[in-house]
Amino acid sequence: MRSNTTNELGQPVGWSVDVVAAPAPPTSPMVGRFCSLVRLDATAHASDLFDAYAAATDIGDWTYLPYGPFDDRASFETFVSHFESKTDPLFFAVLDVDGRAVGLASYLRITPAAASIEVGHIHFSRALQGTSAATEAMYLMMRRAFEGGYRRYEWKCDALNSPSRAAATRLGFTFEGIFRQATHYKGRNRDTAWFSITDAEWAELQPRFEAWLDPSNFDADGGQVEPLRTDT
Repeated sequence: MRSNTTNELGQPVGWSVDVVAAPAPPTSPMVGRFCSLVRLDATAHASDLFDAYAAATDIGDWTYLPYGPFDDRASFETFVSHFESKTDPLFFAVLDVDGRAVGLASYLRITPAAASIEVGHIHFSRALQGTSAATEAMYLMMRRAFEGGYRRYEWKCDALNSPSRAAATRLGFTFEGIFRQATHYKGRNRDTAWFSITDAEWAELQPRFEAWLDPSNFDADGGQVEPLRTDT
């Protein structure tokens, strides 16, 4: 456990660190057993994503996003085209085992000097939600960030977005508090809930994710034998 120290005046100060600026996260694919993440490309992914999102019987998945829903394929393709070349946020499409784009996620607030990075703009279609692929996608993004030298990995969401807050907790993030009136969107206020994982916590979380994703943890029907346990 890292402990704070005191300076020559007897004042409490943080522990000593020698932080090297983390590089920008690579854009190369992240490949797992159940899914892969590739850099967002409007030509390759917009049509599949539009179909995946349109398969939902309601528009509830757009409620806590600052954009959408999109009424037609053309407007959605324009939206994807706007983000495909950006580096912050850096968007990835989540592909299923058949190579179809079924979700989005991004790195953002990328701060190499502080070695801090956030995951956000997470929009998983109903076909992806609650699946092993969804968990693996989040694991792959965490792993890339920490292997790249980041020491803080953030998750933020509308404080009223209970599914997002539950997902963050399940994945091992620590709740840090609520920033009141942090922003506004779609004509309404947003209080923002903050969560994070630190590099020290990742050292304990990574083997738990790997054990959960191991083939031996899945039965003949593809169900998990043991649940993901990220709590201590």
